[in-house]
Amino acid sequence: MERPLIEPTPLVARINVTPIIDVALVLVIILLITAPMITALNMDIDLPQARTRSVEDEVRISITMGRNGELAIDDEAVGAGALLPALVSRLATASGNNILVVVRADSGIPYQQVKGVIRDAKTAGAKRIAIATRQRGSVIR
Repeated sequence: MERPLIEPTPLVARINVTPIIDVALVLVIILLITAPMITALNMDIDLPQARTRSVEDEVRISITMGRNGELAIDDEAVGAGALLPALVSRLATASGNNILVVVRADSGIPYQQVKGVIRDAKTAGAKRIAIATRQRGSVIR
């Protein structure tokens, strides 16, 4: 028996993963392109414009809420039960109807307490209410 001149190469039993990776990357790219289109609802809405303006010249009343539950109207400390009567008297003595009530609350206060103070301000007769925030990098004292 004669041996063949060229010996056959052994078979390699491995899966070629390069085409699978190519298909997976194409699917990821398609998903990244179509995902923003899927999440946006096709509804026409007119979003309000945000604007920052100086309130230095306006007549305003500041309600400050401390971290431990203390309350103050401008520079005068008040108790939780005395907030509404004190706010009514301040709004009555202030000049004009266009008074801005600014609520300054510590970031650690639960939202329910802030909501209660805003509700008290509305009950006292405030027409314009704002919530004070700080801009990045600034510290409010």
